[in-house]
Formats: sequence, C-alpha cells, structure tokens
Amino acid sequence: MKTSGYYHIWLIGPDSHYVTRLCHRLSMNPDHLVRRFTTVALALAYRSAATAMPNALILDGDGPEGLPRRLVRKLSERLPTAHCFVLASEPDAEMEEELLSQGIDHYLLKDLGSPERIWEALAAARQPTAGASPAPHAQEAPAGMLLGQHASMHQVRELIAKAARTTITVSVSGETGTGKELVAQAIHAQSGRAGQPFVALNMAAIPRELLESELFGHEKGAFTGASARRIGRFEEANGGTLFLDEIADLELVLQAKLLRVLQERAVTRVGGSQPVPFDVRLVVATHRNLAAEVEAGRFREDLYYRLLGLPIELPPLRNRGCDILLLAQEFACTFSQFNKLPARAFSTEARQRLLGYAYPGNVRELKAVVELATVLADGEHIEACDIPFRTAPAARAADPAAGGRSTLTFPSLREQTIAIMQDSLSALNGDVVAAANRLRVGRSTLYRLIQSGHLQLP
Repeated sequence: MKTSGYYHIWLIGPDSHYVTRLCHRLSMNPDHLVRRFTTVALALAYRSAATAMPNALILDGDGPEGLPRRLVRKLSERLPTAHCFVLASEPDAEMEEELLSQGIDHYLLKDLGSPERIWEALAAARQPTAGASPAPHAQEAPAGMLLGQHASMHQVRELIAKAARTTITVSVSGETGTGKELVAQAIHAQSGRAGQPFVALNMAAIPRELLESELFGHEKGAFTGASARRIGRFEEANGGTLFLDEIADLELVLQAKLLRVLQERAVTRVGGSQPVPFDVRLVVATHRNLAAEVEAGRFREDLYYRLLGLPIELPPLRNRGCDILLLAQEFACTFSQFNKLPARAFSTEARQRLLGYAYPGNVRELKAVVELATVLADGEHIEACDIPFRTAPAARAADPAAGGRSTLTFPSLREQTIAIMQDSLSALNGDVVAAANRLRVGRSTLYRLIQSGHLQLP
C-alpha cells in the first residue's frame, strides 16, 4: 500500500457537515492522505505515537474546545514544518494577529469558497521554491499497528528503540494479531541495518520436511526435486534482519541444528559440507509461553536462553483502552484513501461499540472490522450498525482485567451472517425493510429467519 509518497494533511475539527465536505474535497487529490481528528488533544496524541508527520494542518476553531492559544502554540512547536490553516466562522482581528504571529500561514473564514481556497493554497505550498529541493516525505509507521498512547505501548516503543541501537537478539511474545512482525520491522527500520534485507519466515506455515531447507538452504541434488542450489533464509538475510515467527513450532531435531548455527554463526546447506558464514540480527516470536514449553520438554532450554535476548511482550488489544479508537480511525482513514471512498469519522455510538468488544483477533481483527464498516457505511459517519463483529454476541464479555488469553470461540459462516443481520436489525429498531436495504438482501430472507426464530425483533 502506498503511504510514504502521500502529502499528509491533518484536519482537526468537530464532526460537522462543513468538516466532512472539506475532508472529501481534500481527498479528491489521490496524492493527499487526510487524517481527521475531532480535537487538538487527539492530534497531539497521534503525533506522539506516529513516525509520519503532517505536511499541512487545518484547524477548525468552532469545536467545543475552541482553539485555546496554548494548544495552537503547542502544535506549532511540535510540528514546526507543517503548513498551517486556522478556520473561523466569525472575523476576529485580535485572534488572527496573534495566531499569525505564532507562525500559522492562513487565517480563513469558513464559507462556501473556503475549501477551494485551501485547495489552491495547498497546491501552492507543495511547489518547491526556486533553487530548493522538495522536502522528503516522512516515512509511515508500518500499517499503523504500533500506534497507541497506552502505557504498555510506550514501553514497547522504548524497548524497540533500545534494541535498534544494538545487535541483541529480540524475542517478541503476544497473542495472535497483536503485531509481532511489525515490531521486528520497526527494529530493523530504526537500526543500522535498515538498508539491508528484512526476511521473515513463519515456522508454522512450512511443512516440517522442507523447513530445514528453508532455513539453511540446499545444494543441487540434495534430495528429490532439488534441481538447483538454493540459499536459505539466513543467507538471504545476511547483513540485515531475520524474523522467525512461531519459533515454538520448531521440532526438537531442528532446534538442535538451529542452536549450532547460532553458536557458529555459519550455516551448512542441506547436502553440502562447507559452512557459510552469515551476519544477521535475529528476532523471534511466538504466541505461546516459551518457558512453559521448556518445562513441558517441547523446547530446548539451551536454545531458549540463546533466543531470549531482549524480551518484548505485546499487550492484547482489549487491554489498551482508547487505543482502539486511535487505531480504528487510522485504519478507516488509510482504507478510505486507498479505495477513493469518502472520509468518515465514527459516530459516538460507533465508538462505544468499538470499545465494548473483546477482539480475540486483536489489532488484525480490528483492522478487518473497520475496513468492512467503511465499505458498509452510507452517511457522513460510520455508525454502530455498520460495525459487524464476527464472533457470537456471548463471546464479547471477556474480562479486560484478566490479562490472560480470551476463551472466545469462532462461529461458522452461517452464524456470522445471522449475527450481522441481527446487529443491523437491532440497530434499526426492527425495521425489516431498512435492514434488508442496508444488508442488500431480500426482505423475504429476513422474514423467513425471523419466522424460524434465528432472528429476533427488538
């Protein structure tokens, strides 16, 4: 997905028809990536978590918080290179003079023509001055998944930065879908190896009989079908970073071979006799408890201590509070931009619905849910009825304080479909016609499921 080539625009203002229209107008340029925040505080929170900074800031001063001078000043201090617009409904010469003195570029009155004036001013701002080189685009954090203001995510980012300064092996743990590979990518991107290969291998996805060849390579004729020499992932990642996901799935025989390879810093290809030295930063990950696997005799203790290095544990999404909303807005914005859909914010009810779910699939599930909701939404906002969770309603009562893995179960496709229909029917107060139109199914289908007892009218 294209991200780093975008001209980043942050639009900060309350939910309103004007802001929605302006957001849509700015998004008409395929090179614009527009992110929308309802308050300055949320924009500052995103600034603390993101690596890609805005090229332009547009602030609507008509929200509940207005435009406190200290917040505008803080924004200009933390984002000094951004082209800054402030929008107001009424003229205020004193405010305009003060804000211009603080470094904003334009103080505009909101009217029918202001979206076009902003469009033209942005086009002019993107033209490099004579003799100057265009400013490089900021690099985007991978998929937004490491964004977050929860204390646990601040700790994760601090550990990533510490790991990147050295070549220490890193072991990443966490539930499925929490973003373990993104941690490995972030370590690689922040390290001195950033210009070298990043190679990832999921140990659970490779048949056991092929895994040794995948890791260490093979010589021509080493086994049936080996028609040519093939280098393994260690050689492929030489000079860079090798990420081994689901390391706990490695069988004991290969664990012994991996231990020897790590000790000798050289691989011997299958069917070969010559050791091939390598230089890689190793990052491993698993959703299992490796210490428990050692206790159970399924993982070698000596390899465990060899791989432990710097441990980084990723928290489940259900324990991260309002990070859910920050991530949801990021996913909705990026998906809408990529698919040329109108930019939408989440309604109050939709935000409450997002916060009330346990996310057994963690960030990966949230991303899928938000992208589907973005497609289903019709109005100016993404509504609660546009958010179809895929697990049974009874599974949504996971205890965030428990800290352990959820025991949520995954329903069949039929159960998922009926759950989506029930959600829409309930959100629309039992209006079968409206629900059928929203779901794009025949009314007779809903009536039949109601009559059979599979759907319930509120």
